[in-house]
Amino acid sequence: MTTEELTERLLEDSVTAMEMLSVALGIRLGLYKALAGEAADARALAKATGVHPRYAREWLEQQGASGLLTVAADDEDPYARVFSLPADVAEALLNGDSPFFVGPLPGFVASIAEVLPQVADAFGSGGGVPYAAYGEDTRHGIGALNRPAFRAGVADWIAGMPDIAARLDGDGARVLDLGCGTGWSSIALAEAFPAVSVHGIDLDEASIAEASGHAAEQGLADRVTFALGDAAKPGVGGRYDLVCVFEALHDMADPVAALRSARDLLTPGGAVLIGDEKVAEHFTAPGDLLERMNYAFSVLHCLPATRAEGAAVEAGTVLRPGTVRSYADQSGYAGCAELPIDHDLWRFYRLDPA
Repeated sequence: MTTEELTERLLEDSVTAMEMLSVALGIRLGLYKALAGEAADARALAKATGVHPRYAREWLEQQGASGLLTVAADDEDPYARVFSLPADVAEALLNGDSPFFVGPLPGFVASIAEVLPQVADAFGSGGGVPYAAYGEDTRHGIGALNRPAFRAGVADWIAGMPDIAARLDGDGARVLDLGCGTGWSSIALAEAFPAVSVHGIDLDEASIAEASGHAAEQGLADRVTFALGDAAKPGVGGRYDLVCVFEALHDMADPVAALRSARDLLTPGGAVLIGDEKVAEHFTAPGDLLERMNYAFSVLHCLPATRAEGAAVEAGTVLRPGTVRSYADQSGYAGCAELPIDHDLWRFYRLDPA
């Protein structure tokens, strides 16, 4: 890459970054939600959302210039210029059940930027930044971005393990969801298999509180329960037909201990299902867009958050297939098979105990 090319790239990236933050602002202040009902000029948007008209005008014009809003009625008076929210943009930013939902992503990125000074300090000290320090937008970003995929896909993922799917269709089946976050994976499992009981474990207290609330809202509190706990020492009773670890293994301070605990909690014939980032088999520079995204999250979030837990292993977001197989071997599993599941972002593994 030449100096000129790098300069052009960073200029373009700076525009993208600032537009992302402007989207985060629009979501946080309810500006898109107000426009979803009807087109509005600056004064109408200001009245509907409680923002100042001058800021409403500037944001509307910026969103129009970036291509996210359309001008429904132009006017020489900038305060009378009417903007509308296209249906496709509304779906992507506001419809939490859409497979294209990315509404929480800008806020997630903004929350990472807010703790950048702490990340810089961690680079110097070798310490970390606690997950809780990233705040609500990170917690909600991860949970809400994964929610549509869990609810639409978890049944198909488990169908890739026919023997386990048959178990979950029977009465009395139990599933343990390690690193459950705000609970949408656990809820999706219960929705897909109406006879199953699911128990979710996570280290983040705020996530567990929200997960319990989500289960109650979905009418599943009788079959979906949550508890604060460490995946390496989950402290649960009984045995489970399936243990799931969705987008969480790379965040665990001691993934080998967590997988060993999961193995010990399986019923005879049970299995562990891991879904983690679909990174390349080997490091390559430069990487593709997916590799770049995962490394960016790793540098700014996943590695600092894991090191804050006193990590025994330091995978970061970029958890390569060979590393997963190594973890499985160290944890005493007889096999670690990559499942033939098509997914844009994740790779799935089945672990069977010896």
